[in-house]
Amino acid sequence: MAEFGWGISEELKKKAKRELNEDPNEIKDAILGVREQIITRPDITFLRTDDTFILRFLRARKFDTFEAFKLYGRYFEFRQDNPDIFKKFQASETGIKDALLDGLPGVLPNHDHFGRKIFVLYSANWDNGRYGLDSIYRSILLTLEKLIDDDEAQINGFVVIVDWSQFTFKQSMWLSPKVLKQMIEGLQLVLSKKSPDFASNQVSIFKVMPKQRKTPKKRKSYTSESLQKAVNDVKYNNISLRKASIKYGVPVMTIHDHIAGKVDDGAKPGRPTVLSFEVERKIVE
Repeated sequence: MAEFGWGISEELKKKAKRELNEDPNEIKDAILGVREQIITRPDITFLRTDDTFILRFLRARKFDTFEAFKLYGRYFEFRQDNPDIFKKFQASETGIKDALLDGLPGVLPNHDHFGRKIFVLYSANWDNGRYGLDSIYRSILLTLEKLIDDDEAQINGFVVIVDWSQFTFKQSMWLSPKVLKQMIEGLQLVLSKKSPDFASNQVSIFKVMPKQRKTPKKRKSYTSESLQKAVNDVKYNNISLRKASIKYGVPVMTIHDHIAGKVDDGAKPGRPTVLSFEVERKIVE
């Protein structure tokens, strides 16, 4: 990172001043203002207190030292509360290495029209027989940690695109609302963003397009007991969804939705084919 703007283009300096309230003459005082608040949180171990690291949180909060410190504290609090995520947190770790070699995540060489870096994640690249979702998550966090040190990335931000078009049932077994919420929270903090409720605020575009059936099918009648037996057979006896559906008279997607945690029987069954979301630098109030 350039030392407080040294090496940053004039255009980027103007953008930082206009959108982030960044004044080169006041940066040192702002950093000091954040650092002086560290003593108010003796419960947190602040592993990094250097100027360049604190600066990224100031930029995320438009140089409001109080709000920047709150975010700064939450960042290290998250690391303390989730030690397993950051254990052996390096590219040479087997799971992280495998995910990175499979392009999870991939970073495009070009930026978008706002100057933001573009991340892409393709579910088809995930070999869940070799590594789990946690390895992908850790590889994403590690990649972001490296890239966010750049002034341009802090000022312009990132765009993240996730393609679920070839997402399989076997892969969906790794997902749960709890895991996804934890992932979103961690990503927001690494990106130095406001940590919102799950899938809100900073996730400004979140589109799910369900798979449409060409012709309507009659709903099958089944009991909660038969549904539970079907779910158990698929989960623990390695029976395919189709065989379980035929055996117990429960629709395939109903079994899938219950295993995946979607238990609202009133909703039309279906699975997402494409999911894309954008993580913006600007704070959405």
